[in-house]
Amino acid sequence: MLIDSHCHLDRIDLSQADGDLTVALNQARARGVSGFLCVDIDLDNFNDVYRIAQVYDDVWCSAGVHPLAKMNAADLSPDHLTQLAMSGDKVVAVGECGLDYYYDQDSKANQQEMFEKQLSVACDLGKPVIVHTREAREDTLHLLRKYSAKGLQGVLHCFTESWDMAKAALDLDFYISFSGIITFRNAEELREVVKKTPIERLLVETDSPYLAPVPYRGKSNQPQWVVEVAQCVADLKGLSLDKTAQATTDNFHRLFKTHQNEERR
Repeated sequence: MLIDSHCHLDRIDLSQADGDLTVALNQARARGVSGFLCVDIDLDNFNDVYRIAQVYDDVWCSAGVHPLAKMNAADLSPDHLTQLAMSGDKVVAVGECGLDYYYDQDSKANQQEMFEKQLSVACDLGKPVIVHTREAREDTLHLLRKYSAKGLQGVLHCFTESWDMAKAALDLDFYISFSGIITFRNAEELREVVKKTPIERLLVETDSPYLAPVPYRGKSNQPQWVVEVAQCVADLKGLSLDKTAQATTDNFHRLFKTHQNEERR
């Protein structure tokens, strides 16, 4: 059984699912997907992702602010974020948060302040952090190292960076999550990173509705297509799909402590 470790279920295109999220999730379940992490991107978005997690037993969610959210860091209240992140057992992570200099070079200081606030909350709560990083390797690693000393754990999601960055994150006990990008024709260097990443520290995701894998590239991504991502990982690492699914599912539960939550429910 597979888990889509990062998706935006409140934003996916439901036109091929009779306009019904339940149908879209059932399409994924029919292909062996047993869980979904619906990821928050700003605090106004939290109620939507939390409601979805409350409705479906196999959906969890997070609380956080994306680095490209139109928000002044001074307005991000750690107390408010803490309150949201403690809403219940279905909230298993802080994020997605991080640094993205690819799209916005002018807001570096603001992004860094928002990121640090969220890393601090994650440490205080003992929850893993979901990290978005693009064109910000040095600053991202600097902040991860800073808070690693305080017990920070988490995942670099939708990884597109170098092996050197992956290795640095792995050395900090982080996980690496790969998306449909690894199936793209021009992603040879990234596929080499997949090969080098230990299977016991690897997650798979769709980041739906974005970044649909081959052969669906260009379409609105769906959670069921995490199977294609996992198959690509399996092929690259010379493993069966079943073994890849089991390993990445175990990794997900270990990182996000979801087995504990299931027992309490």
